Amino acid sequence: MKASEKAYATIRAMILSGELASGEQLSEEALAERCGVSRTPVRDALRRLEAELLVHRNESQRSFVADWSLDDVRDAFELRAMIEGYAARRAAERMDKATLERLRACNSAIYRAIRPGKTDVSAFLQYNREFHEIVLAAADSQRLSAVLGGLIEQPVVWRTAQHYGREAFHRSHSEHEDLLAAFARGDGPWAESIMAGHIRRAFHAYADAHRGLAAIDRGAA
Repeated sequence: MKASEKAYATIRAMILSGELASGEQLSEEALAERCGVSRTPVRDALRRLEAELLVHRNESQRSFVADWSLDDVRDAFELRAMIEGYAARRAAERMDKATLERLRACNSAIYRAIRPGKTDVSAFLQYNREFHEIVLAAADSQRLSAVLGGLIEQPVVWRTAQHYGREAFHRSHSEHEDLLAAFARGDGPWAESIMAGHIRRAFHAYADAHRGLAAIDRGAA
């Protein structure tokens, strides 16, 4: 793996896991030591993460982990609902059996991750992301991929998902099953409607958990 890819993957994982907290200043020197690379690959990685909205650079060119407000997240989800809904329509119209089987296998993995008494949030998030990436790839549009690349995943969503209720996980799996039904029939408008509703429902699940988390944080302050 190239040094720049190693730095990018390492820093990105630390942001998504919450190891690097929202608003935290990022030191190129410290990150270089952590990643086992020089500062140049770290600098390249930070520019890439800034383009993905995971890192924010201020006027003095200092880099910080992006701090997303609830309004920021709402905007991102609204964009996702519109754009990813359209991607689902395109995917349904281009769906082949091999891709459909990959999606089914992915949603089966999601189901195993949320089985009673043993919810694996990290696995759920991993396979959920993979499911949406497969749909996006099936849409076969570089422009859609470029626009959605920075929206499918946000660090605040990963952190808050740790506090989702059981119903939220199972609703997500069930909505994926509805998408699979639309894809199997090649019904683009149906797939678009399901995906848009799926994303909007996910925002409300996120918002509910986020508010509960904020209350916990205020209580601990």
